[in-house]
Amino acid sequence: MQFRLQQLLSRFRRDQRGNVAVIFTIAAIPLISAVGCAVDYSQATRIKAKMQTAADAASIAALAQKSPGFLAASVMTGNGSVTAGVTDANNVFDANMNGVTGYQNLARNSTVTKTGIKLAASVTFSADVPVTFMKVVGFQKLTVTGVSSSAASLPPYLDFYLTLDVSGSMGLASTPAEQTRLSQVNPDNYRQYPTGCTFACHFAPQNSACTNTGTQAYPTNNYCMGYAISRVSQSGYKGLLSNTTVNSTYPKGKKLPDTMVPGLPNSLYTALPPVSSCETDGTDACIQLRLDAVGYALNELFKTANTEKKVANQFRIGLYPFIRYLYAYFPLTSSINGDPKTSGTINYAAANLATQLDTNINANLGSGGTHISAALTSVNNLISGGTGAVGDGSTPTTPQPYVFLVTDGAQNNQVKGVPNGSWSGSNHATTIDLQNSLATVPSCEALKNRGIIVSVLYIPYEKIDPVNTSFAGNEGTYANDNIKFIPASLKKCASPSFFYTASTPDEIKAALNAMFKHALQTAHITH
Repeated sequence: MQFRLQQLLSRFRRDQRGNVAVIFTIAAIPLISAVGCAVDYSQATRIKAKMQTAADAASIAALAQKSPGFLAASVMTGNGSVTAGVTDANNVFDANMNGVTGYQNLARNSTVTKTGIKLAASVTFSADVPVTFMKVVGFQKLTVTGVSSSAASLPPYLDFYLTLDVSGSMGLASTPAEQTRLSQVNPDNYRQYPTGCTFACHFAPQNSACTNTGTQAYPTNNYCMGYAISRVSQSGYKGLLSNTTVNSTYPKGKKLPDTMVPGLPNSLYTALPPVSSCETDGTDACIQLRLDAVGYALNELFKTANTEKKVANQFRIGLYPFIRYLYAYFPLTSSINGDPKTSGTINYAAANLATQLDTNINANLGSGGTHISAALTSVNNLISGGTGAVGDGSTPTTPQPYVFLVTDGAQNNQVKGVPNGSWSGSNHATTIDLQNSLATVPSCEALKNRGIIVSVLYIPYEKIDPVNTSFAGNEGTYANDNIKFIPASLKKCASPSFFYTASTPDEIKAALNAMFKHALQTAHITH
């Protein structure tokens, strides 16, 4: 009996004719479950991908320039949640999910937050995706979740105080060719400087610095004519000159008609209507001065600012020329997109910057020297009263100030009374660091210590050649000897990496544009 049972068991083990169906049935349960789970999981993955795409679009859109959130944040006076941005993000998410089915219990949450000039957006979501096959193993749904985060920089609000040297040396012609054109016809101080007047030929009052006997090449009614000549047609002016016999009193071979002399300079302007600005060098209409070149370069800066502007009133710019005093020629304004030929605009004021040249008649500017340190102290006092920390640019009410100093860098502390007053103070040129005798420049450090960026454009001082040692106490020699100290003194004044040099009109345009873009870039990086 026992032997028979063993045979039956052995045969059962060897007989596989019915095992395939059994094994297949047993194996099919997990196989079908796995395939079903994959189908359910793939559906959930597709739904999540659509939601993630919607969340990405929402977080990016909430920070896009010109979006409701971006514009709202840019005018906020403090930090915190940006309601308009949250609403916009939610709307974008919902719009992208419109028409998408296959999920339940969708929850999405958006946040948009402003901190300084930084803007951050976050969109989170969760939803239930019903399952079919996974119910076999006890699941009724799959929950999908995700998050999308974006960041952006708000446009910084910046104030630019353009501190502009309009002293006599900035009234030189803008290029060597222009200087040659002027020297060929300018009668001023011809005995001292037969190659062209360098100093004092810009003074306007009668008997101020140019007198008929002893200085002039021909009679000028005791007026300096250099500035006046630069404002009129050059062919027209040359046409007015008549030949005369060279003599010991008036050595030049041509002069203005005798009938015109008593009425100078107005008689010249009657014959040849003057311009108030000279846009380009080499034109017959005028001779371009350095200040003309700076003025039109400023208009290029305005164009750049208008191009870079992202929100209304983002940039304010003011023109502050100086000689002895700083003068609010055109105070801070956000209206910088005017016509250079339309009076009342900052664009027109800039184009006509040469009208602020030291002609010894503007009491607001004073006359006679170049008081750079005093000008920087004055502009510091303009900014929040001269004390305390300044704005960081994060709101319209907390703008970040920048001081752009445009100068040839020679400080001269002499003074001339306005108009046609006496001289006082030394006419020996120096620098704002007193020819490297100061480790720092106090007027510059006062600005920088408050968080004000000082950007300097150096327009190189022109060497006087030849020097007349008997003229004005050998002023020319002192000026020439001072040139080598100027660049280092201005670099010492400027904030790190904010020192520029430019000579020609095109270089001045390029440098001022670079200064503006550098300021904008720095504002983004530091905040």
